[in-house]
Parts: sequence; C-alpha cells; structure tokens
Amino acid sequence: MVQRPPTGTIPETPGSYQFKDAEGRVIYVGKAKSLRGRLNNYFGTPHNLPVRTRQMVETAETVEWVQVDTEVDALLLEYALIQRHQPRFNVRYRDDKSYPFLAVTTADEWPRAMVIRGKHKKGNRYFGPFGHAYAIRETLDLLLRTFPIRTCSDGKFDRHAKLGKPCLLFHIEKCAGPCVGEVDDLDYKVMVAELLAFLEGNTDEVVARLEGEMSQAAENLEFELAARHRDRLASVRKAIEKQQMVGARSEDFDVIALHDDELEAAVQVFYVRKGRVMGRRGFIVDKAEELTRAELVSRALERLYFGDNPLGHPKRVYVPELPDNQELYEEWLTEIRGSAVEIAVPQRGDKRQLLETVTQNATEAFTRNRLKRSSDHNSRSRALNELQQRLGLDEAPLRIECFDMSHLQGTDYVGSMVVMEDALPKKNEYRRFKIKTVDGNDDFAAMEEVLRRRLTAYLIDREKPIDARGKFSYPPQLLLVDGGKGQLGVAVKVLDELGLAEEIPVASLAKQFEEVFIPQRSEAIRIPRQSEALYLLQRIRDESHRFAITYHRQLRDKRMTKSVLDDIPGLGPSRRKRLVKELGGVRAVQRADLAGLKALSWLPDSVAQSVYDHLHQHGP
Repeated sequence: MVQRPPTGTIPETPGSYQFKDAEGRVIYVGKAKSLRGRLNNYFGTPHNLPVRTRQMVETAETVEWVQVDTEVDALLLEYALIQRHQPRFNVRYRDDKSYPFLAVTTADEWPRAMVIRGKHKKGNRYFGPFGHAYAIRETLDLLLRTFPIRTCSDGKFDRHAKLGKPCLLFHIEKCAGPCVGEVDDLDYKVMVAELLAFLEGNTDEVVARLEGEMSQAAENLEFELAARHRDRLASVRKAIEKQQMVGARSEDFDVIALHDDELEAAVQVFYVRKGRVMGRRGFIVDKAEELTRAELVSRALERLYFGDNPLGHPKRVYVPELPDNQELYEEWLTEIRGSAVEIAVPQRGDKRQLLETVTQNATEAFTRNRLKRSSDHNSRSRALNELQQRLGLDEAPLRIECFDMSHLQGTDYVGSMVVMEDALPKKNEYRRFKIKTVDGNDDFAAMEEVLRRRLTAYLIDREKPIDARGKFSYPPQLLLVDGGKGQLGVAVKVLDELGLAEEIPVASLAKQFEEVFIPQRSEAIRIPRQSEALYLLQRIRDESHRFAITYHRQLRDKRMTKSVLDDIPGLGPSRRKRLVKELGGVRAVQRADLAGLKALSWLPDSVAQSVYDHLHQHGP
C-alpha cells in the first residue's frame, strides 16, 4: 500500500499525479488545481474512501507528480498520460460501433466522395459520424445528380483514363468524367466546393441556383435541360429532408447525453451545424473509478474534444449536467476553437426536447451494451476460471501469449505472437518474427528462436529503469504454443535455460484432437468440447495461426514481386516509380543507355550510373 509522502513535500501548484504499483506500472492518473490538496484526500481514513479508490490506494506502492503552470495544462497532461499508460483504475472508453463518415478527398488532384470508417487522413474533409452507412450512401447517391464528382477508386480511375472510355456512372450522369477529360480542372473544383458547402449546411444557395437554371432553361424552350434541372432540384430537396432540422440556420452546437449505473455509462452526442443534425456518435465508459454525474460529463468532454474533430468545435455544448469545473472546460474549449465556447444545460424549448431525444438514444445504447456485455463478461470469466482449474494454475491467466510458426517448404519462415488480456485480443501488442537462424524445415528450432527472442527481451527489459521499460516488461500468466509434446518440450527447454520455468506457466494445444499438454504430465488434458475454456484456447490458437499466415504471405508476395530495380543505391520508391513511368516500363529502363539515364534532369548522375551498372551486371 502506498505511503503518504513526507509532510511539506507535495507542492500546492496545479499538476498531474500518478500512482504506480510494485512493478512500476502506472495504475492511476489524476489532475489537480492543488496537488497537495488533492493527494491529501487519498491518505485519510481508508474506510472513508470509495471502494474503487481504496482498492487503487491499496494496490499502489508509490505516487509521483508533475507540476505545471495552469489547470488547463494539468488537464492536457492528464489526458496525455492516460493515453500513454492506459491505467487500470482510470475510466476506459469503448466506441459502441465504428461509425461511418462521408469523406471528400480534397487532397487528391481529382477529389472523390466516399463512405469510410477508421482513421482519417490529413487534408481530406469529413462529415459525420452517422448512425448508418446506408443512410450516407442514399444521400450521396442523391447529391451526385447535382454534384457529379467521382466516387471510383484510384485504380479504376487510372484504368479508364488509359482506356479513354468513362465508366457507367458517367453515362447515367453521376460522374462528370474527369478520367477522360470531360470536365476541366476549374469546373471540377467549383463542383467540389459546392458539394462541400452543401454538406456544411449552406443549402439555400444550391436550391436557388437550380431553381434559376430550371426557369432559365424553360424560358429558352430547352425543356429537356429544364427537366434535368428539375430532377436535380428534387434530389437536392430530398437530401435536405434527410438532414433533421433542430435549430436556427445560424446555430452550431453539440448535444451530449448519457445514461449510467454504478459500473458503466453510455454517452451519445448529436452534432448540429447550421441548425441541422450533421452526425452522431456514441461510446461506452467503464467506470474503473468513482464518478459523479458531473465528473462523467467532464470525461465525456475530454473524450469528444481532445484531438481532431471532423465537424470542428461548436460555439455551444449542451449537457445534462454541468461539469465539475465548468470554467476550466470552457477555457480549454475556447482555447481550441479560438473564440468563446459556452457549456450549458438546456432548460426548456427545442434544445431541451433534443436533449431528451439524445438521452433516449443513450439509454437504448446502454441497454444493448448491457445485454451483450453481461453475456460476454460472464463467459470470459467462466473461461478463465475453468482454464485455471483444468491446468492447475496458481491464478486465472488474465494475460495469455500464444506462439505459432508458418512457412512454405522451409522458405519465408515466420513466427507470430498474439496476446489476450481478460480473454480479449490486445492487437496493439501482437508481434511477428522473421526467423533468422533456421535453415530448411525445422518447426522446433524456429519455435525455440522465437521464444528465446521474446523471453530474452523480457529479461533485459525488466532490468531497465521503470520509465524506460517497454510493453513486455512483465510476463504472461500463460504461455501457449501451437502443437503437441514436441513444441511443449521446446518451450520448457527455453524457460529452463532462461530461469523462468517457475515464473511462467506453459501449455501446448494440439490441433488434431484439441488436446492440451502441460509439463510433467504424460497424458493430454481433455477439456470438454463445449467448455468456454477450450473455446478460448481455440480462439487464441486460431488467431496466432491467422496472424502468422498473414505475415508469411506478405513476405512471399514481396519476394515474388521483387523487381530488378530493387536494392539499387540511391533509387528509392519514388525515383523508381518515376523512372519506370517516364521510360515506359521496366524493360525500357533495362534497354536504356547510360547517356539516356543521365539525360534525366531529376536523376543524379551517380544514381544513373548505379542503375546502369546494376542492370548491365544482371543483363537485359
């Protein structure tokens, strides 16, 4: 249990503090306006502390702190440390789904519109997130009739450009045909700018323009053109109807609502721009620490507004309850936005009604998560407890590492390590190994190399200062290898030689009969087919096999597609691509003489000489 620091050593300045366990891992990060005042709260009578806080203090061995100048700096530092260390006693966030965005790739020469999930690329414009991908696709399909920018992939664009023929979308007037020069660069940029303005909520100008064009065409007796403008106007109006109007056209605000119990909370946010709901998002909060409703609102604000926000930061944020330090969060958001931001609780009218709608969404998300979570959590707990009993382990294996090998007739030998914590994959800690010391087909030697490299790294890492340690400075509570007694023997040998046999339990899982082998037991352990424990072992074994196969295929494909232009000093990927493109292919580069290569103004003479020498040595 952590001891109170000596009297007078804790400063009265703003800052962030970190509690650490016996192994030096950060288990809790907090912030404070006065470090002395906040930390003193942890060292009062233990029975007066909330249950989770008391458990954290009892688990911790040391406490450290970092002083900063202001409360806002303390808030930023706290968030950065939580992101870095992922402390077990801080709240954890889980997006309840991967929300889709409508993206316009403004960084491209010919921007395209597409529906995406996942990471955002710098330079592109994003709108959303939305609740359903099909809703965005329907809206995009309607808008393409008025703003026919491309939606095809770069590969398809290049293919049709080489063919000189546009795709079907051009013929049905949902693409302007930039791939075949049917629209010039300026007109295309205007079209993209109008689409972006429409998506930002500036719809009146588009509607007025289409109405004017339709009327003008009718006056000129161009009825076919007028009919096309009429159809485009109908599509735009239908797209506008899909955007729910909830405020005045000049209003930009976000509405945050939540539903919680003592363990979890569901948070939902509606993004309103120009008076219309432009997107929504939701996530689940695991309450690893005691939180009041006001503190929960604070955590939601941190989660939503740290980092990039595709829709920007609004002038006003409506919440169900003011955060525990309203002025601090308003100052922080104002600093990010560059102008004043207000956090408020709507009391009546349309805003209050919208908050109730968002709260209903949060309640439904909470119910869905609870039903799923209760079933999932119970099955995972049963699996870990049963695994502990079946294998005779001292404790439930909360961290399991599984190793597998993959090769093709002894070539491109690779190994994989996958990690499960609390019976859930921890993909950011997966590792893959390219075998260095094994020639030919020898699974046992390859397994020995991989295990030795992983466990030696652990031994080295744990001797470093706490702050310099990596992710693997503590051991798995079960080391699992794919195979039978042979693979198990290799694992036992490595553990014995490194002095880790008493520290790390080991087992192997044979695929043929799903038998589990452990050291010092000749017969296999038969775990019932329908048990959660066997299902867990199968899942991690199959995941390690998939991960190894994927890496093996990457190496094999890279080897099979290796070019004669690879490994030439000074000829990197960009120069190689440009050289092949300008000369018309790899064969043309091979036929080029030295003078022709040196004539390329962008290619240094020394690199041209290296290319010529390399190709001359290998022959045409």
